[in-house]
Amino acid sequence: MQGPVRKLFQAVLYEAIAVAVLSPVIAAIYDDGLAHAGALSLMLSASALLWNLVYNHAFEHWEAKQAQRTRTFRRRLLHSLGFEGGLVLLLVPLVAWWLDISWWTALVTDLGLFVFFWLYAFVFQWGFDWVFGVPASALLAQR
Repeated sequence: MQGPVRKLFQAVLYEAIAVAVLSPVIAAIYDDGLAHAGALSLMLSASALLWNLVYNHAFEHWEAKQAQRTRTFRRRLLHSLGFEGGLVLLLVPLVAWWLDISWWTALVTDLGLFVFFWLYAFVFQWGFDWVFGVPASALLAQR
């Protein structure tokens, strides 16, 4: 599976699993209703989905220009840190507003989510590549 279909399928699957895990956790931590927490999870997911598409497009564009195109542990680490770090910066205002908490508390919340999702992103992407193969950007150039 390659191209836009791969990117869209990967992003939607990633976010669907994330919403299923995140909603009950937010509800429990903030003593909030599952519907309210679920709505936040969906907003976070929609934001992350858009960021996923933009970030992965840019990352794969960069990756395709590298002399060494193999997805090493280091490259996977860079990919997941960049994705999750950018997402933390994008989501702090939304979390603060929705949960009616300070920006500092929202940042701490996002950092907690970052730790979980950084590990999740790393494991998910590795598993996705194992099941569906790596994208063309990670394949050696044909001569």
